[in-house]
Amino acid sequence: MGRVTTEESLRPQSLMLTFLGDQVLGRDVCVYSGSVIDVFARAGVGEQATRSTLTRMVSRGLLRRQREGRRMYFGLTGRSAAVLADGERRIWHTGAVNRHWDGTWTLLGFSLPESWQRQRHDLRSKLTWSGFGPLFSGLWIAPGEVDVSALLAELGLSAHVKVFRAHADAGMDIGEMIEESWELAELAARYGAFTRRWQPWETELPAADDSLSLRLVLQAEWLGVIRRDPRLPVAHLPGDWPAEQAEKTFRAVHERLTPLAREASERLLDLVPVRKDADEDADADADADQP
Repeated sequence: MGRVTTEESLRPQSLMLTFLGDQVLGRDVCVYSGSVIDVFARAGVGEQATRSTLTRMVSRGLLRRQREGRRMYFGLTGRSAAVLADGERRIWHTGAVNRHWDGTWTLLGFSLPESWQRQRHDLRSKLTWSGFGPLFSGLWIAPGEVDVSALLAELGLSAHVKVFRAHADAGMDIGEMIEESWELAELAARYGAFTRRWQPWETELPAADDSLSLRLVLQAEWLGVIRRDPRLPVAHLPGDWPAEQAEKTFRAVHERLTPLAREASERLLDLVPVRKDADEDADADADADQP
């Protein structure tokens, strides 16, 4: 069976964050740039793209640099650690199937000036990523209790938005409302595509040194799917909803790859302890380092 490489829709930064969450988060270590280049090459990502991603993430405050001799190592910042911890919760604790919904909805209404087209676009994009769907043009809804205070503060729109908790009336057709407010066919297609792509690996194994990269791609693609899922209550979704099968496939393949991936990480990764006195804003160019 051939090596699985990254899908075109999977950005190198998403892959990098997944790699760091898997190998660096919670360990107080930095990883050598050459190790990252090697692992990413096995996932089909070129050296220049990997180096550029590292440089951009440093400039955005998502990575810190630490030089050891002629080698440059990269570690997490507080910002990236928070992002990765959220992703870890989403994969391993929240899950893809919402069986425990208590009937609560979060309603968010907004009214912005007509000239604020960019702000309206940014708000709608953020709401979509936070699990909201449009009930009406200026009224959005999400299952459960969703805290949007940080989102609104970031956009500077708190004064233009009202947030409520609500329950549906007894005669409300929740299933119909869900179909009108969210693109269920698109979400189901993503789950189906994930299952078809990864199910063969439930019985196959990659070459030993490719296992780390393969598991990295698996996790990054899975997170990309479930982050677009508002976790709608399964009781009100179509009976053949594919999220559960996709999650079973993810967990089965991950479990199968993990022993090999751990062995590969010991062979392929050069890690050093974080030095508290290292200059996080070093001007040294990571692209100039020896791989």
